[in-house]
Amino acid sequence: MKSLFDTVSFKCSEEVTSTYSTSFYFTSRLLAPSIRRDIFNIYGFVRFADEIVDSFHGYKKEFLLDNFEKDVFEAIEQGISLNPILNSFQHTVNKYGIDHELIKSFLDSMKMDLYKYNYHLQSEYEQYIYGSADVVGLMCLTVFVKGDKQKLESLKESAMRLGSAFQKVNFLRDLKDDTQDLNRSYFPGVDFNRFEQRDKEKIIEEIEEDFNIAYNGIVQLPKEARLGVYTAYVFYKQLLRKLKKSPIQSIMESRVRIPNHSKFLLVARSFVTNKLNLI
Repeated sequence: MKSLFDTVSFKCSEEVTSTYSTSFYFTSRLLAPSIRRDIFNIYGFVRFADEIVDSFHGYKKEFLLDNFEKDVFEAIEQGISLNPILNSFQHTVNKYGIDHELIKSFLDSMKMDLYKYNYHLQSEYEQYIYGSADVVGLMCLTVFVKGDKQKLESLKESAMRLGSAFQKVNFLRDLKDDTQDLNRSYFPGVDFNRFEQRDKEKIIEEIEEDFNIAYNGIVQLPKEARLGVYTAYVFYKQLLRKLKKSPIQSIMESRVRIPNHSKFLLVARSFVTNKLNLI
């Protein structure tokens, strides 16, 4: 029965989520069961694409990514794939009518990582952020509002800003790996060989603005999604606070993290805040 294969596929996407990102898995577990599985399905897809460009050194990355793109759209069209990650993803795409252009934009940004290492122009930076992060927020939002186009449009800007904020925080906390291992520099106008305090402050101000706009949308999310998304927002805000306090040299040498005991405390606070309708 195909239902058994689908169940195995869903479990694979959940396993990918829990293995690659404990924080994302942790916050996704706070979503209602009716939508939680679909968010795992989306994460599995974006994680595998990202792994091709970031981890599969020594392999033909462009070939792998092109095949991955062909396979995902074929899976969506056919309603099945023998790749369990793509099978689970196509299920979510078809269930909620996720815009195929969002998927295409995401894959286009992944392709940019194959050949582009520095973003000197603001327009290039914004294009990459849109494809690598904003569209993921919009895919998840489509699930949260269960495909309701009117709700999707009204919350579109805040979902994109939240995706942008998450991505920019990741850029800032991953400076060591990006600059030293992958030779990448995403922030335009910043020379990380001479990274200065004013550069850091400008980046953080930009992220804080994204978070402020994103929050206005979080409070309007359906209750099935609100606690999980709010907790993720709280996690990343805490990361930003730590980055703000960390010396530049520390950021360049190590990755800022939130200890597990602090994560549990943040979850507890988020739960109480949501329960008291204070979000």
